[in-house]
Amino acid sequence: MPPIKDISYYCSLFDKLRRDHKNGGAPHKPILLISLIQAYKQKIYSSNQIHITPELVGLFKSNWNSLVTTNHQCLFTLPFYHMSSEPFWKLIPNSGCEIWVMSKSSMRSFANLSTAIKYVEIDEELKNLIANQLDSNLLIEFLLEKYFPETKNNFNNNNYFYELKSQILNESLSEYQQKILLIKTKIDSEEFQEEIYIRSNIFKKEIPKIYNYTCCISGLRIDVIDNISVIDACHIIPFSEGYNDSITNGIALCPNLHRAFDRGLITINEKYQVIVNNNFTEPTNSPYSIKQFDKQFICLPNDVNLYPSVESFKHHMNRFRFI
Repeated sequence: MPPIKDISYYCSLFDKLRRDHKNGGAPHKPILLISLIQAYKQKIYSSNQIHITPELVGLFKSNWNSLVTTNHQCLFTLPFYHMSSEPFWKLIPNSGCEIWVMSKSSMRSFANLSTAIKYVEIDEELKNLIANQLDSNLLIEFLLEKYFPETKNNFNNNNYFYELKSQILNESLSEYQQKILLIKTKIDSEEFQEEIYIRSNIFKKEIPKIYNYTCCISGLRIDVIDNISVIDACHIIPFSEGYNDSITNGIALCPNLHRAFDRGLITINEKYQVIVNNNFTEPTNSPYSIKQFDKQFICLPNDVNLYPSVESFKHHMNRFRFI
């Protein structure tokens, strides 16, 4: 007879999580479960399909910082993949990645994990418990008492995602860049990947928002459901050059103008005017012509503190040798 999948059943499973017992026991799985329950409380998830999101990774890092004192590495990738050894956690790979997902060594990389895994499917019964406020509180209390009795009082509902969002929105360009470069020297490449994943997704969400989901050059705006935008967040100075995801290093562009900007077909001067390069040709009568925007002023955010950096535009102009 199959077990009754009630709160007692899942507490029993949570009590016997399969994990490495070195250094007092790996805390990764309990931290992920606590973070997942919080994510449901914050309405990040509603179904039993768990996609990798910057909010979930942010919760994981917040809880790690609050609860973990042992000498373990803070890696989200490890428990998200290895939780598949538990009966309530099923990895659903993207098409063509089925064999790849079976290779444990390949799944140590956050980039590989996020590419290969479409989502995780948890038990419907577990989802219903987590979605219930009383049951979810009991599950968190159980995990804290079982795995973090000495630090449970440090537990809070802060989210690293929102801490980083504040940095991106409020810190100066130099302050932000220095912070990223310092972080890069303190953690290894895999942990840095996860850090950058959260920051880059905040950048991608916030830039279109402050431009009212409108291309700052063409004025294109298309409102769609589910908080999806066809407007891109475009780095003025490429992220790879300075790890700069601060708001003033971004503008909102439609995809064709984003590519034109990245390839140096257009730039923007210190007066916030579009300058079109003379190194390409296009049909002059096309309604999609890039050259029609030459000398046009871009639309700017309502808040002057969020204006794109003139210095960053100068860097872009020099990079592509605009005169």
